[in-house]
Amino acid sequence: MKSLRILAAVVAVSAVVGLSACAPTQPVVAPVTVSVGDLQGATVDVALNQVININTGDLAVDSYTAEIADPSILEFVQGKEEGGATFNPGLKPLKVGTTEVTMTNAQGGIQPLTFTVKVTG
Repeated sequence: MKSLRILAAVVAVSAVVGLSACAPTQPVVAPVTVSVGDLQGATVDVALNQVININTGDLAVDSYTAEIADPSILEFVQGKEEGGATFNPGLKPLKVGTTEVTMTNAQGGIQPLTFTVKVTG
């Protein structure tokens, strides 16, 4: 009976240690959400462990592309619709710094959006 209790204790401790190894090392931080209508000429501040979620309003989420002046600082994530879910386009910080972004819309008739992103530590 005593060995059964010890075995149960060992299993419980192993489970706790195993689950703690799965814990994220960085805290989860809410994204910075910005409407495309607010981007022109703006400066968007974002922490290194955040992402920028771009709300495209009535325009298709997959109709935007981006050119990033310094791609070592920031990465564009294409918007998409998949499995009944809609994913907005976004920008993922890669390192601390400042870079200019120009977004264009494939549907045409919409001026390119030029703005600055400042990634902080």
